[in-house]
Amino acid sequence: MQIKNVPPDVHETLRRRADEAGQSLQAYMLAQLTEQASKPTIKELFDRISRERGSGRISLEYATKVIREERDARSE
Repeated sequence: MQIKNVPPDVHETLRRRADEAGQSLQAYMLAQLTEQASKPTIKELFDRISRERGSGRISLEYATKVIREERDARSE
């Protein structure tokens, strides 16, 4: 994967963060991308809720519960 046209200030910030983490820029970016990909988007989350609950509407309470569980799982 290559990312072109990264603004110099963004590149410098990422390089600095990688250095602070004791990682190469490649290792740092791989860790960041892996973390980002492990979190479902809101659409993915609601699609999962819809599959689990079947067709029809879901309650606000149920949606809130599932979202809270996802957030809690991320912080573990």
